Amino acid sequence: MQHGMNKSASANITKRIKELGDWRGETLARIRKLIHDADPAIVEEWKWRGVPVWEHDGIVCTGESYKSVVKLTFARGAALADPKKLFNSSLDGNVRRAIDIGEGAKIDEAAFKKLIRVAVAANIEALAQGAAKKSKKK
Repeated sequence: MQHGMNKSASANITKRIKELGDWRGETLARIRKLIHDADPAIVEEWKWRGVPVWEHDGIVCTGESYKSVVKLTFARGAALADPKKLFNSSLDGNVRRAIDIGEGAKIDEAAFKKLIRVAVAANIEALAQGAAKKSKKK
């Protein structure tokens, strides 16, 4: 078992990839590998009745599978720098942003891994700010 892996959640994600059995499963598997490459300490979770979730000090992103896209929703996406314009969905929200990957679509792997690392850093910073606020109240 890799560091930071929730065994049952990881098994459910692996099962989902196999069940999809098409380009969506291949896409989810490729994205999963990129996420782990970007942050080996990421933790896999299985939430909301079947949504793969990757966390590090909070939710980094989810990986939902639909008929025509694999949607990666970043919990703090609106606050993240996205110089390569990977976000292409949910752009009008105040908090989340998403990347919709259609069949045959290419993803800039280096930019995606950087985005994962930026999302993790945002979670760590938010956690630190929350802890600082709590300690001031005491």
